[in-house]
Amino acid sequence: MHQMLDDPFVVVIPLALLFATVVAGLLFRKILFRAVRGWAKSADSQLDVLFIDTLRGPIVLWSVILGLHLATQNSEIPHRYLDYFPVTLKALWGLSLTLAASHFAGNMVRFYGSAVAGVRSVTSLSEKLVQFSILIVGLMWLLKVVFDVSLTPVLTTLGVGGLAVALALQDTLSNLFAGFYVSVSGLVRIGDYIKLNSGEEGFVADINWRCTTMRTRVNNLIVIPNNKLGQAIYTNYFLPDGRIVASILCGVAGDSDVDQVERVLTEEATTAAAEIEQVLSDPPPQVRFNPGPWNGSLVFQVVFSVTQFTDLPVTRSQLRKRFFKRLRKEGIVVFLPAPSTPGANDFPGD
Repeated sequence: MHQMLDDPFVVVIPLALLFATVVAGLLFRKILFRAVRGWAKSADSQLDVLFIDTLRGPIVLWSVILGLHLATQNSEIPHRYLDYFPVTLKALWGLSLTLAASHFAGNMVRFYGSAVAGVRSVTSLSEKLVQFSILIVGLMWLLKVVFDVSLTPVLTTLGVGGLAVALALQDTLSNLFAGFYVSVSGLVRIGDYIKLNSGEEGFVADINWRCTTMRTRVNNLIVIPNNKLGQAIYTNYFLPDGRIVASILCGVAGDSDVDQVERVLTEEATTAAAEIEQVLSDPPPQVRFNPGPWNGSLVFQVVFSVTQFTDLPVTRSQLRKRFFKRLRKEGIVVFLPAPSTPGANDFPGD
C-alpha cells in the first residue's frame, strides 16, 4: 500500500494497459466488421450477419481478458495474490469461446437450415439442440483441460442424477423427444398446413422443446403438446408435393339440359386452367353429374387441382365467378346448392 502511494505508476501503468487493450479491441472490431460487411455485400452472403451477431459481445470480453492479462504481467502486485488469476482468465476465455461457438452454430442452423433438401424452415428445437450440444462439449473441455477434473466421476454422477431427473420429468422429456422426432421426421415442417383428427388445424408456426404451435386462418394460435402431436392422426396438406385436388358444386335448374351444362362447365374449367396460374392443367379439370338431381335442381361437381392448399380459397372464388357468368350467358338458371348437399364436403377448404 505504501509503495502504491509513493509511486502511483504502480497502479497507473496496469490500468493504462487495460484501457489501451480494450480500446484497441474496439477499434479492431470496428475495422473487422466493416471489412466483413464489404466482403458479404460483394459476395451476396449472409455470413456478415452471423459473424457480427456472434462476435459483437465476445470481442469486448476477449479484449478485457487480454487487458487483464497484460496488466497483471506488468504490475508489481505480489504473485501470491495472483495465483488463481491465470486459471480464472483461462476459464473465462474458454467459456466465452464456447458461448460464441454455440451462438454461431444456432445462427447457422437458423439461417442456412432451410437450404437443406426437404426442409422448409428450422424449428427452434433444432437450433437449441445444436447450441446445447456445443455448450456441453465446451464445458467438458473446460473441466478436463482448464481445471484438470476427471470426467469419469462427473459422467457417472450425471448418469445417476439423470435417471432421477428422468423419472421426475417424464412429461417434459416425453414432449422433448416427441418434438425431436416430429422435427427430424420431415412429416411436419414449419409453414405446413395440417389438420388433426381432433379437429384442430392451421399452419405450423414452430416446434420447440415442449409444444408445437399452429396459426389458424383467422390468426389465432393453437398450442399442442409434442407428445400429443406425436400420437395424433393428422393430414398434412403440403405433402407430398403441395398440390391438392378440390371441387366446386354448381347447381342449375331441374329442367336444364344435362349435356349442355356439362359441356359449358368443362369448357370454362379448361379455359380457367390455362389462364389462372394456381389451377393446374395436368390433370385436367373434370365435371361430374354428382350428386345429380337434388331438391328440384341438378347439381354438378367440378373437380380441379391447385398448386397448393393456401391458393384454394382465392381460386375457388375465381372459378365460381367464371362458372356463374358463363352459365348466365348460356341462359342456364343457376341454383345455389345447400351446404348439406351430398358431396359438398368431399374435398377440403370449403
